[in-house]
Amino acid sequence: MKLASYKVRGRDSFGAVVGEGGTLGVVDLKTRLAPQFNSVLELLSHDGLDIARAAVRGVRADFKAAEVEWLAPVLTPEKILCIGINYTNRNADYGDQDVPRYPSMFYRAPGSLSGHLQPIVLPPESEQLDYEGEIAIVIGKTGRRIASGDALDHIAGVTLCNEGTIRDWIKHGKFNVTQGKNWDRSGSIGPWLVTADEIDLSKPLRITVRVNGEVTQDDTTASMIKSFADLIAYVSTFMTLKPGDIIVTGTPVKISPRTDPPTWLKPGDTIEIDVPEIGTLRNTVVAES
Repeated sequence: MKLASYKVRGRDSFGAVVGEGGTLGVVDLKTRLAPQFNSVLELLSHDGLDIARAAVRGVRADFKAAEVEWLAPVLTPEKILCIGINYTNRNADYGDQDVPRYPSMFYRAPGSLSGHLQPIVLPPESEQLDYEGEIAIVIGKTGRRIASGDALDHIAGVTLCNEGTIRDWIKHGKFNVTQGKNWDRSGSIGPWLVTADEIDLSKPLRITVRVNGEVTQDDTTASMIKSFADLIAYVSTFMTLKPGDIIVTGTPVKISPRTDPPTWLKPGDTIEIDVPEIGTLRNTVVAES
C-alpha cells in the first residue's frame, strides 16, 4: 500500500495511492476512516494499516493524481533524523578512508521539506542551494534498544527525500550543520510512503538522482556504511523511536567531480529522485518571493 497526505478541494486529507501512469489516483481514507483515523501518522500510531488496507480493497480512486496537492507523507512527525556520510564512496569523497564507527547525525524540521511536485525554495541570503537524494525509513512500532535482527520489523515503510542544503550556512557553527539543513522548504520528501509489506528491505535498493534530466547520483543501498537495521539499533540505544519518526539514511556521492567554483541549484532546475520500488520524487527550484 502507498500512503499519501495531500490537499484536495481546499481540505487536508490522506489516502492510498492506486493505479499507475495515467491512471494514478488516490482513494481518500479520511472520508472513510475519520474520526478513528485522521492522518497517516494516526494510522501508524494506532495499528491502523490493516484497517486502511481493507478500506481500499476493490475501491476505485476518488481523485486523479493531478487533482491533489502532495504534502509530506507523514505530517508533524515527532522526529526527523538525518544520517550524514553513510555511503562508502561518499566517505572517501570527504577525504576519509577510515570507515566511521558511529553514524553522523542531525535533525531537520518538518517545515524544511516540501511535498512531491511542490517548489523547493532558494532563499535570497545564499546562492549555495545543493541537493542530496536519499531513502528515508519511517518507523511503525515504538522501540528502545532495538536489536539489529529485530530492527526491520519496526519499519512501517519507506519514502524518498531530497535533503536540500544551503552549503555556506552549514559552516556557520563549529560542531553542527543545523543552520544549513533547516531553511524553510529547502528540501522535499515523498511522493508517498510505501508500506514495508510491499518492499523487501533486506535487499539492495537502487537510488538514481537526475537534475534537469541528467543522472547525477546512482548507487545502491549495498554501499551504505550503516544499514537500515544498524541505524535503527544505534538510534534506539539513546532515544525511543515512535511511529511516524523518520530516519533519512544518507546520500551517495555525486557522479560528476566537484567543480571550482561549485555548481549550485538555480531557479527552474528540476530534481528527480527515483527508486523503482518506491517511485519518483520530483521538485523544481524557485526563488523565494
